[in-house]
Amino acid sequence: MARKSKVEDLTDLLKDLEATTPDIEASAVVSVDGLMIASALPRDVEEDRVAAMSAAMLSLGERTAKELARGDLSEVYVKGEDGYIVLMASGENAVLTALARKEAKLGLVFLDMKRTAEEVATLV
Repeated sequence: MARKSKVEDLTDLLKDLEATTPDIEASAVVSVDGLMIASALPRDVEEDRVAAMSAAMLSLGERTAKELARGDLSEVYVKGEDGYIVLMASGENAVLTALARKEAKLGLVFLDMKRTAEEVATLV
């Protein structure tokens, strides 16, 4: 039996995140350079655009936190009318991005994303 690739392992992690955290509707792992690594996003979402925006937002958040002496960045989140976009660093080379429902319990979302981000960091 063939060993699964890293992309398959990462995709399985994303599917597990969505299965165990019902408030998370979709997720992706993106390189800090803005390239899609693994995705569990809806078919109508442009993966390349999500990847580029995720990397840019995380980079800007890290720079802002440093400039304003707020310490290391924990996460970045955007609240829209229909829900949240949450970004979390996964080691030095990746970003975990998730789309959460507007009724989401953010504490649980952050907790589960942090666990997943740590697992992603070991794979990337």
